[in-house]
Amino acid sequence: MATSKDFHIVAETGIHARPATLLVQTASKFNSDVNLDYKGKSVNLKSIMGVMSLGVGQGADVTITADGADEAEAIVAIEETMTKEGLA
Repeated sequence: MATSKDFHIVAETGIHARPATLLVQTASKFNSDVNLDYKGKSVNLKSIMGVMSLGVGQGADVTITADGADEAEAIVAIEETMTKEGLA
């Protein structure tokens, strides 16, 4: 069963290049499949091009879903990155 968490993006610039890179790096540390869902589209959070293609802006609501052996740890780490970077 996958683990997911909703985030409300508060950063003025949304998820632009630098925070997107940090999120991708964080997700890539885990074996689980990690996806970012936004406006009905789902992309692999380990793909910088996928994340950037969504154009997530300020005020957006996104869902991160992790599915695999370390899914809970992946969600916690991504939540920490979101908070630390002032994204959500």
